[in-house]
Amino acid sequence: MALTGIQIFKLLPGTNCKKCGAATCLAFAMNLASGKAELEKCPDVSPESREKLSAASAPPIRPVTIGYGDTAVKVGGETVQFRHEKTFFNPPPIAGLIEDKTSAADIAAKVKRWQKLQYNRVGLNLRPELAVVKGGPNLAAAAKAVVDNSDLSVVLYSEDVAALKAATEALAGKNPLIGPATKANLAAVAEIAKANKVPVWIKAKDLDEIPELTKALVAADVKDIVIDTGARTTKQAFADSIALRRAALVGQNRDYGYGTITFPNEITPNLTLQTAIAATLIAKYAGVVVLSDLDGASVFPLLLERLNIFTDPQRPMTVVEGIYPINNPDENSPVLVTTNFSLTYFIVAGEVEGSRVPSWLLIKECEGLSVLTAWAAGKFSGDDVGQFVGKRSNILEKIKHKSVIIPGYAAAILGDMEEELPGWTVSIGPREAAHLPKFLKEYKVSG
Repeated sequence: MALTGIQIFKLLPGTNCKKCGAATCLAFAMNLASGKAELEKCPDVSPESREKLSAASAPPIRPVTIGYGDTAVKVGGETVQFRHEKTFFNPPPIAGLIEDKTSAADIAAKVKRWQKLQYNRVGLNLRPELAVVKGGPNLAAAAKAVVDNSDLSVVLYSEDVAALKAATEALAGKNPLIGPATKANLAAVAEIAKANKVPVWIKAKDLDEIPELTKALVAADVKDIVIDTGARTTKQAFADSIALRRAALVGQNRDYGYGTITFPNEITPNLTLQTAIAATLIAKYAGVVVLSDLDGASVFPLLLERLNIFTDPQRPMTVVEGIYPINNPDENSPVLVTTNFSLTYFIVAGEVEGSRVPSWLLIKECEGLSVLTAWAAGKFSGDDVGQFVGKRSNILEKIKHKSVIIPGYAAAILGDMEEELPGWTVSIGPREAAHLPKFLKEYKVSG
């Protein structure tokens, strides 16, 4: 049972050293009790206290790792119900379905097609990660065909315990998620999971049956669990997803404290409708989301949705301040400057690259704010940007001229920059990044 903040405080060293990031040990204890801090942040806690606090410091929703390599994913591990309270940590994996009756050649073709569904967005590689292999006698062969022809991780889906055992052993070292564990086969599935050290997903008939199944697995020493509530309508799946999160976080009920797997493919055969259902469930706490197939029209919008939801709202995505060469610039190439907001950087860099004009792009630290917002907040002012360009950036070590282009939305800083950079030519670029290619092709370096 979770400890209260005061109970946790009594087990802490009481030095108020601030090494954990909190002002006092009491504040840290309160954060620990509410799931907003991790025990590892305290470097001075004694081994005895650490052992006693392990239950209190564990996330209310147990994190479970599925898969291997670049497609290994985590589900669970969340500590807040609403994104604005802190952030969400583990984006829901997107999975496609493979039936074990499918030929090895068709499986190979399908997973190779799925593996190509990768998109670069603000410096991140967005892609589906999982294949759900479903069936019976041919389960092991189908699962082997998936890993032999792609880097996708695997979820095994079979109520044939012998087939499940054979497939799990065939995927040794690949850490598949196996199931479903039900009341009828739970002991047998638990034995397979323990022998192969893999996570298990349970399939309950309703929310009320979940504690019985999770308790039985924990008693069998299987703790890495993922929950399928059994819902096969959009309304019930949506309601169950919310109820599970509330039970774990608000109700502090560890029996419900696990990640989930949902099956839009079993709600409707229509892939477009499955995508709409998946989008609804991702917005409300879904874990693994299973579709009957994966294509760009379904996968790309879901990947963007989860990126938006799982971006920390309290910490803008940023790139490192510095000099970024684009198109192999030389000492006579133009110099542009902008802020370190990731989206700004990747849009500007993309347009400059598309222009094929060799250029130097200077990125200035602005706490992850866009150009207009940074200017309004005084973090992209003329004198500060001027000092960055002329002194801190070291761009003069790479160029022979003294010319720089500022964003059109920051035209107001022109005068202050010219005062800060005597002898430099400061030019105002276009307001919209899409106009950069034409601007750069017509731009003449001077100074």
